[in-house]
Amino acid sequence: MIEIPTDLPADLVPLSWLVGVWEGTGVIDYEVDGRAFSGEFAHRVSFSHDGGGYLNYSADAWLLHGDARRPLVAETGFWRLARPATDADAGPALLPPAAPAAVRTADDVEALRNADGGFDLEVSLAHADGVLELYVGQVKGPRIDLATDAVVRAAGAKPYAAATRLYGLVDNHLLWAWDIAALGRELSSHASARLAREE
Repeated sequence: MIEIPTDLPADLVPLSWLVGVWEGTGVIDYEVDGRAFSGEFAHRVSFSHDGGGYLNYSADAWLLHGDARRPLVAETGFWRLARPATDADAGPALLPPAAPAAVRTADDVEALRNADGGFDLEVSLAHADGVLELYVGQVKGPRIDLATDAVVRAAGAKPYAAATRLYGLVDNHLLWAWDIAALGRELSSHASARLAREE
């Protein structure tokens, strides 16, 4: 059952099933030029909100080898429904809103529903290894489909060109799959995991 926090802004209700801390394990399976990258990893993901029209996101993963855990990736970012910014929104940068804040309602959010019956999403993620991703996609019930719209890499980052991510709520677990185009390889399966919500 999906519980919607009472203090959640209306724009976040379609994403309410994500809110919380999720932990579990997954598998990596990716091959480039005959070199296989594989193994089991532990994963911790957090979705939270602070009253704004977006979810805060953070995730960490560790490669598991016996009792040892080796850090893999750390990422942080923001998830929000796609909608045009108005004068009542802050930004860019530290610019305050040019109009009084308007309380957005369920009707305002419903007006954002797309032709497919879902809601368009924008997700911006920053990785600790110098990669920045902007994903676009949609949430439709307890399923999210995302694809990169832009990838920016620091000069020293490894080649990484595109990605897709799929998230779903199945039997009260967060399941996800991540496909990547990296190290010269076309977009292909990379990792997947099953996470349980922490109490």
